[in-house]
Amino acid sequence: MRVIGLDVHRSFAVVAILENGQLRGGGRVDLTRDAVTAFGRTLCPNDEVVIEATVNTAMIVRLLRPFVGRVAVANPLQVRVIAHAKVKTDKVDAAALAKLHASGFLPEVWMPDEATEALRRLVAQRAQVVQQMTRAKNRIHGILHANLIPPFPGEVFSAAGRVWLETRPLAADEMLAIRRYLADLDQRAADLVLLDQALAGRALEDERVRRLMTLSGVHVTVAMGLLAAVGDISRFASPEKLVSYLGLNPSVRQSGGAPAHHGRITKQGRSHARAMLVEAAWAAARAPGPLRAFFLRIQARRGKAVAAVATARKLAVLAWHLLTKAEDYAWARPALVEAKLRKVELAAGQPAAKGPRPGRAHAYNSKEVRARERAWLEQTEQAYARFVANWQSTPPTGRTGAANGRRTS
Repeated sequence: MRVIGLDVHRSFAVVAILENGQLRGGGRVDLTRDAVTAFGRTLCPNDEVVIEATVNTAMIVRLLRPFVGRVAVANPLQVRVIAHAKVKTDKVDAAALAKLHASGFLPEVWMPDEATEALRRLVAQRAQVVQQMTRAKNRIHGILHANLIPPFPGEVFSAAGRVWLETRPLAADEMLAIRRYLADLDQRAADLVLLDQALAGRALEDERVRRLMTLSGVHVTVAMGLLAAVGDISRFASPEKLVSYLGLNPSVRQSGGAPAHHGRITKQGRSHARAMLVEAAWAAARAPGPLRAFFLRIQARRGKAVAAVATARKLAVLAWHLLTKAEDYAWARPALVEAKLRKVELAAGQPAAKGPRPGRAHAYNSKEVRARERAWLEQTEQAYARFVANWQSTPPTGRTGAANGRRTS
């Protein structure tokens, strides 16, 4: 078996070949589809190729996979032997990758399948459009603030707000800038509708999305963002592994006989999914249920910001259990979940129902149904708060259930 190390650049890759303990150079490969495919044909079926994760890694892996036994992708943040080498050239980097892989010390990353990769691109495009819309809105607010214009008593980007903007005493160039930002905002809003439609169509075909939407604060955008980051949930043997993958676990510093010091969360991994979970945590904190009781308990000791991150971690743990066990959230609001799903159907382009629509989605429009569901969840919130208070007041030797990891009623 040969190990082929590739040091990938923007337009070419340097090759190093490790065979029977002997290392030799393999020249350069141009990074075009035809050139990479031609290079793959020169390899043997039992060869193993190793490259670092870069922007064009996914396509290189896809082209080389049919010709070799395995393609390993190295984690560039953990390949410290390359980053801190005194002698650093393309040949040395490619050789180091081959040696690390052959010795079994190469830190690898998971490469998603084509469906997950396509979902990641959609989620990333949507996040980029939302960021551009936010930037345009902030620039308009900045112009108004610089000219000491009081804020509009309402939504400034609505029809009434735009009429109000046209009447403000602004210089001609600043009014021109506001009109340009508004036009850009309208274009981005149209792009967002198309992206939401594509995501909604995929969501209706994925049962995992409906399962995640039973969680309080989780809507279709959060569910799709989490699934795009995670991919196959079976990759994670425990919820702690998923939490670490999302960067929601605390950093730890410990050396020698000194006690371990736990600091802020690591923030390593999929940053967009982590931000989505924190956004969902703030929404869950406003709705009755055990998650709000958990948020308020942490808030009383550590403040709102820490409570939001802790609740995001709790959501990640719950998501692991729901996806692994194929179960819905026990404290879901049935009518609210159906209303969420109906919004997804409408976003996907399904026709709106005329007249009274049967089912729980229509029932959510009833104040009586919403009040009944909220009252039920308020009871569960109070029960959770009492359980935690009783558990904390019990001496450690007398604790059972949650203390030893067993499920409690």
